[in-house]
Amino acid sequence: MTINKVYESPLAAVADVPDGASVSIAGFGKTHSFPTSLTVALREHGARQLCLVANSLGEGPYRSISLVENRQVNRLIVSFSARAGEATSAAEKQIAAGEIEVELVPQGTLVERLRAGGAGIGAFYTRTAVGTAVADGKETRVIDGVEHVLEHALKVDYALIRAARADRFGNLEFDGVGRNFMPAFAKGAEITIAEVDEIVDGELDPERIGLPGIFVSRVVTKTVEVEHDFPVVREGRGADSARTYNGKQALTRRQMAEVAAGLVPSGSYMNLGLGIPTLISDYISGRDIVLHSENGVLGYGTIASKDDYDPEIYNAGGQYVHLEKGGSFFESVTSFEMVRGGKVDYVALGAFEVDAAANLANWTTPKMVGGGIGGAMDLVAGDVNVMVLMTHLDSKGRPKLVKSCEYPLTGRNCVNIVVTDLCVLRRVDDVFRLEHVAPGFTAQEVAELTDFEFDFGDFATAGA
Repeated sequence: MTINKVYESPLAAVADVPDGASVSIAGFGKTHSFPTSLTVALREHGARQLCLVANSLGEGPYRSISLVENRQVNRLIVSFSARAGEATSAAEKQIAAGEIEVELVPQGTLVERLRAGGAGIGAFYTRTAVGTAVADGKETRVIDGVEHVLEHALKVDYALIRAARADRFGNLEFDGVGRNFMPAFAKGAEITIAEVDEIVDGELDPERIGLPGIFVSRVVTKTVEVEHDFPVVREGRGADSARTYNGKQALTRRQMAEVAAGLVPSGSYMNLGLGIPTLISDYISGRDIVLHSENGVLGYGTIASKDDYDPEIYNAGGQYVHLEKGGSFFESVTSFEMVRGGKVDYVALGAFEVDAAANLANWTTPKMVGGGIGGAMDLVAGDVNVMVLMTHLDSKGRPKLVKSCEYPLTGRNCVNIVVTDLCVLRRVDDVFRLEHVAPGFTAQEVAELTDFEFDFGDFATAGA
């Protein structure tokens, strides 16, 4: 066979991207799995008025955000345009100024739309985002007694992805969680360009191919080396940081994670979301609990240190983690199938607000023009126990357990357990019941710092 999809340079590989093209760029979190050489080449090429499709824009000069900063983008279809509590990004500024149109899409829905686009499926119904702003204006239908939202397939002109190895036929091999978005992004594109660490002589082992070459148009060896980044924890958000209420120290974030881990029965599969939930992985050692992360890993464990980590194994928070025995890797479409299909038993998430009706809000605030949906809407849409970990009050001393959510919803009536730095509340018969109170505090103090009424449970007979 004479097929040869190898290009001489990243710039040559993107040279025909025209103004006005739609381009999907894979990448996870702020720094992981981005096709940095191709992104830099596209910036140098200078195509403008691009529609950029991505999970997240990343940060720094080597990721998708650099195209926004260079004003080459006029439309975004993303799961994250910004993250709460961080400095206003170039994307947020341009969105606010009306210079960029933005469509926020749940992460699982994004990969499913791209996969559908490549599979000749025009649209599909999903439980994800029902009752949220994402579903506004979209057709809904009740299927088997459950409301679903109609989502249309998504196709793009070009996809920029990365892999560990390729051969001249365009076959790709991935390492670790590096395959996350790559297959879906590739399938949804007319022209897929893959940046790889190595192009092998001959061909790849057919048993190890993660994406067949029929989905890949061009391959190129990477030219930009980027140092591995470790997530930087914002001040006051460290694992051992703690809030003070009524002059007394509440549980630290690490202690909250330990409490939460103790609530999960052995034999469970559990997804850990961003923030405090990621710390739970340090408290399941020796227990029959298998951790799942939506970026494509099942069976990981403790958070790794800078002295002992694999750059291709990281969790939903972008933290490097260790793989446990029996662990496995897969793409994001498969990952969300596990959750929506009811195979994952528990999902642990952070939140801005949880209300008396068990509604969850965790993706944007009134001060944000965009937001960061991520995979949260998908994670709470299935038949799963949803556990929320958060501080009892926000940074301004306002309750996060409220009568009714003021922030846009992530999911309706979906929260089963709330773990705060003051207590544990479990949803029983449509009412939250108090199960645990932090040492040094009383049930009455918890009630005074909570905006809705709850069942005191055993604490009612213990004098609160």
